[in-house]
Amino acid sequence: MLLAMMLPVVGFSQDEDLRYYDFVYMDNLKSVKFHAEGLLLSLPIIELGGNVGVVLSFDDLSRDYKDYTYSVVHCNANWEPSNLTEFEYIDGFSEERIERYDYSFKVKTTYTHYQMTVPNEDLRLLVSGNYLLKVYEDEDEKRLAITRRFMVVDMKVDIIPDIVRPARVDKISTHQEFDFTVSHKRFEIRNPQQEITAVVLQNGRWDNAITGLKPLFSRLGEQVFDFQDKIVFPAGKEFRYLDLRGIRYPSPRIVSVVESNGKYEVTLEREQKRGSMPYFEWNDINGNFIIENNDERSRIYANQSATAGEFVTRLTEAEEQDFNARLARSQSSEQSAAIRNERQQLLNQRQQEVTDRERQLFGDDSFAEDVHNLQSEYADVLFQLYSPSEMYEQDIYIFGGLSDWQLKPEFRMTWNPLINSYVAKVNLKQGYYNYLYAALPRGAEVPDFEETEGNWHETDNNYTVLVYYRPFGGRYDQLIGAYSFSSRD
Repeated sequence: MLLAMMLPVVGFSQDEDLRYYDFVYMDNLKSVKFHAEGLLLSLPIIELGGNVGVVLSFDDLSRDYKDYTYSVVHCNANWEPSNLTEFEYIDGFSEERIERYDYSFKVKTTYTHYQMTVPNEDLRLLVSGNYLLKVYEDEDEKRLAITRRFMVVDMKVDIIPDIVRPARVDKISTHQEFDFTVSHKRFEIRNPQQEITAVVLQNGRWDNAITGLKPLFSRLGEQVFDFQDKIVFPAGKEFRYLDLRGIRYPSPRIVSVVESNGKYEVTLEREQKRGSMPYFEWNDINGNFIIENNDERSRIYANQSATAGEFVTRLTEAEEQDFNARLARSQSSEQSAAIRNERQQLLNQRQQEVTDRERQLFGDDSFAEDVHNLQSEYADVLFQLYSPSEMYEQDIYIFGGLSDWQLKPEFRMTWNPLINSYVAKVNLKQGYYNYLYAALPRGAEVPDFEETEGNWHETDNNYTVLVYYRPFGGRYDQLIGAYSFSSRD
């Protein structure tokens, strides 16, 4: 009886700081990535009963191995716990240990890399909807370490977006607006206004998501979300980027790399505010980031003695001339196609030679996983944003997927009057990062990007529509549709 009375207290002590959104509770945990299996830049959305899971990976910089466990909680569309019991949405163990871990090597900052996938042979998900993954450090005392949102969809409807001109004249050049239709010809919805709810995300962000959308009107087998000035987002501009994949071979935007006290200090070039600047187009990854290390790959090409021979992934000048001459002499499209195919096969062969040599040099495990996850350095990166004067009524932050789309204290910048710039030093693992500079007015909770970044309607953003369904008498919100598309589709 005494044990039964104590159990709720123990559960509360473990979860008293629980947040039902993406959050890292411990300072020693870095580089948290969460995505669909095999898709490093994807949202954590998987199909119910499918063969693809969601993958969580992170580094523990406290050096020693820790025992981490995880569990999942089923949530409704508003990210509050549903009324289902664990037995109704889980087949398997309600809590499991993260078994896969590896130690870093050949790096100055030692860390342990952890990785897990859900669902797995110990835990299978039975219903669609929103889920919260909870990770605990389970050593002397069980403590929350990480929470991450993910979605399991049971595809029953089709979602057809329609990008439209913003309804308000003052938003035409700065915002993006669209409508969408939910087609459910094979799925009966009896009372759409009560049973259907939609959510729209921009670049996977939940901080500015449009939630609680109901159909404007219904047609036979269709629910139409055709509003005026409702599903509309500031367009922003293409994200800034930091290419930290090379420390020994840094990218041009890195001013200096200094090794000091057993760690690397990287200075990024000073940047300008873009609010009044014209729009420039380049390919970005919509605020996301990937962990990647190009130093070892570059060393293969730079160090002949290490590779025992030069391996190239391109054709020689003589080979290119030969293929071009043969193409010029070809008499039919079939001959031309055969020549192009021969050229591509030769290129593939060259690439395979390099890949095989990399594996020979660096071990039998996957070259990409070992090098990127375990041999990547951590560096203190100095960001600099030029400002002629201090922005007294605003705080400036580095903002994006690297900050979990949140205004975190460690990403807050400080004014340096000696160089007329806002500066911040952030500890990052080698990789490729997108980010923005966000201004938070004093007393406000929502960041503003008008001065630091600006908005332009041609910006390429990614949008995701989620459709939830709860029939009359239902006890939870099913996720019956999910669709992602570009603002340029």
